[in-house]
Amino acid sequence: MIKHLLRAAPVLALAVVSLAAPASAAPAPAWAAQARSTAATPRIAPSSAANVPLFQALSWIEEAPEGTRDGYSREQFKHWNKGLNPTDGCDTRKEVILSEALEAPEIGPKCVLTGGRWWSEYDQKWITSAKDLDVDHMVPLAEAWDSGAATWTAARREAYANDQGAPNSLIAVSGSSNRSKADKDPADWLPVPDDRCKYTVDWVADKLRWRLTADAGEHEALSRLAESCPTATVSYDQVP
Repeated sequence: MIKHLLRAAPVLALAVVSLAAPASAAPAPAWAAQARSTAATPRIAPSSAANVPLFQALSWIEEAPEGTRDGYSREQFKHWNKGLNPTDGCDTRKEVILSEALEAPEIGPKCVLTGGRWWSEYDQKWITSAKDLDVDHMVPLAEAWDSGAATWTAARREAYANDQGAPNSLIAVSGSSNRSKADKDPADWLPVPDDRCKYTVDWVADKLRWRLTADAGEHEALSRLAESCPTATVSYDQVP
């Protein structure tokens, strides 16, 4: 009897150790902890904000499933209109290209642009011809439609599509990078690493400016990006 108990003792000891020390769960990623810490802050976005920490600004974007894309077409967002100066012969697209030129091009009749130099942020490349540029909507038109713009008036959609009232609502980039991005959100497309913090800030600011929502996958992707941008801040003014 004693021999049987002695042989069983190691097995019992292992069982006790196993019960006393369950396997620890993998730690949650830092972005998840940061996102939880902002949950206690007010989630209703103020009408304007300056230099707000990125995680806090992100918490102000309402999370909601994307709507259907029924009825969407680019023609629902009238662009390009006559721009900020209807008498200069340059539409919104050309005005953005001119405003972002680091070396100004020559402006010919009907706003034909010759020469000039631009920096394409998405792929970190120099562009030396306006014809190689696209003017991109930071939050693409289709993404805006899915995130709330489907219910807007035609006038508000036109204002969105031609918005020069905030930095980088519209941005001149290489045509190839713009085609790569297409209508994707940050869960499905990102620029080169050197531009990702700025891109995240600009995306969040544009969503807050126009009171657009973000679905769960987009929120998660933005939270991961924000973890790599601890000093980034967001500024915006909402469009009434």
